[in-house]
Amino acid sequence: MRRERLCRVLRYTALVLAAGCLYGAFVAYTGLAVPCLFWLLTGWKCPGCGVTRMCVALLRLDVRTAFESNPVLFALLPVLGVIFLQYAAGYVRNGSWKPGRVQTGILYGCIVLLVAFGILRNIVSL
Repeated sequence: MRRERLCRVLRYTALVLAAGCLYGAFVAYTGLAVPCLFWLLTGWKCPGCGVTRMCVALLRLDVRTAFESNPVLFALLPVLGVIFLQYAAGYVRNGSWKPGRVQTGILYGCIVLLVAFGILRNIVSL
């Protein structure tokens, strides 16, 4: 049972990573990307603006450009990676994706940081 859940987690993680890499390669090659609807409608940058540039830069191993594209999300990547690993390990162990209190608190903290960054990046750029 655990082995099946581990295989499922690895399979879906590989699919998501492969899709992300293919999208990143497509954007890097063509220059075409999904536009930010928030920016198109308001002219303001959302907390996620720059994520595609950040991911494409990471695929090129260009850490500086990745950081400049979205510094807060770039800094949160290791934290979010650890949280994902904890979720996945819990699922493999007991079949549940239910987060613990600490994980939930960290995720809410990440959301607060991203929203604050989204607001501040628009105030500072005015």
